[in-house]
Order: sequence, then structure tokens, then C-alpha cells
Amino acid sequence: MIKALVIDDEELARKRVLYLLRQVPDVEVLGECANGKSAILDIDQKRPDLIFLDINMKDMNGFEVLKKITLSPKPIVIFVTAYDNYALKAFDVDAFDFLLKPFKDERFFRTIEKVRKISANEADENFEKRVIELFNLYKSKSQKTAALDKLPIKQGNKTLLINPVDIIYITASGSYAEIFVEDKKYVLRETLNNLCESLDSNKFVRIHRSSIVNLQHVKEIVHSEFSEIDARMNDNTLLRISKSYKKDFLEKVGI
Repeated sequence: MIKALVIDDEELARKRVLYLLRQVPDVEVLGECANGKSAILDIDQKRPDLIFLDINMKDMNGFEVLKKITLSPKPIVIFVTAYDNYALKAFDVDAFDFLLKPFKDERFFRTIEKVRKISANEADENFEKRVIELFNLYKSKSQKTAALDKLPIKQGNKTLLINPVDIIYITASGSYAEIFVEDKKYVLRETLNNLCESLDSNKFVRIHRSSIVNLQHVKEIVHSEFSEIDARMNDNTLLRISKSYKKDFLEKVGI
């Protein structure tokens, strides 16, 4: 039996992988983790043979998780990622694979077949070196993306270059992001996690698992009688600020 652990801070993403794993007869699911901290503990304690690991989580990225685990031999790692700009090259190494969100069922089951062909020695060999190389590649990519001052959005046979200063807020819609500017909405095949990496963190802040706001377009903060708060944007849209993002948001606006 292959013992597997699923790690992703997006619940729907975890549930999808768990659903597919339950269709594989020789895989035992050890559990699921919603953040990097709990993942490190579970990997070292439950000793999985295989982990499905999100790259970009709220508390730490997947490479940081791998650098901190002490389990030996190391597990086989399947990264679950939306970083298609470099994933094809980065994961062309033994004992690592990737699932590019959103992935099809067939792609998932091909990955499982690859896992069956990897021996424990192959998974453990040069593990630390590979993790460091991929982490450096990840940082390089993130820094390069963050330096961009235009956000490219494909529209038919054209690519629009949106100035981030014009973005009022961004919301999640399945595997897509809806980007709102004055009187317009653009749809981009991208996750909010990746957009957080791309945009200036001093100007853009995540206020909910499904929304990012441009602080320059926040008109007022609305307090409710239940200690909940909302951000009213310049276009009068009211967006809920969830408890998990409330502290960071208030610090950014100086409250």
C-alpha cells in the first residue's frame, strides 16, 4: 500500500485530490493538512510514502515545508501548482512530479502510475539538493513576476496590459480570477495566491480567501454589530474581511 497525505490550504483542492485517491485501490490516505505548519508535523509523525503538496500556502510555501521535515527516507512529492510558466522544466527530475491546476482526472492517474515506478531510494536520493534548487527557482520566478508593472490579460487574439493602479479589487471564480477596474471586469486564468505574489504587497492585500483589494481604492471600513468588518471600495462594492485576514488588513491601513 502507498500511504498518502494531501496538503493544500484550499479546501476544494484538497477534497478533489482525496476523492481521486479513494479511487486507487493500493493507496491508503493518511489525512489532509490545510497549512504548512500542520503538514510538517503530520509528515514526520505519520510517515507517508507520498505527499500531494501545494506550492503557495498562506503560512509558508511548499518548498519551506520540505526543507523542515525530518522524515527519512523522504516521501515522493507531487506538487499541486498553478505555476505553469516554469513547472514543466522545474519538475523534470526523479521523485518529483506536478499537477497543474486545474488538472484532469487522467493526468492525476498518470501521476499515480509514475509514483508506482519510483523506488524508495530514488525518492530519497539527493532530496535536499533538489528541494533547494526548486526553492531558488521559485524565488527567482516570484521576484521576476513581482517586478512587472503591467498585468497581462488575454482577450481573444490580443493581450491587454492592465496597470495595477487601476485595479479596484479581485475576486476568485473557480480556477479563474475576476479583475475589477472602473466600469469593467476582466477574467484571468490565475489563482489568487499567484496574484498575491505578482502584485505589490504594499498596495494589494488579501482580505478573504476569495478576494484581494487595492488599498488605494478602499473608501471606508464598515463595522457591524457582530465585530465583523467590510471594506467599501470606491465603486461602492462591499467586501467582507474574514477573521483570518483581518489583522493584516488593519495593519496595512494603519488601524
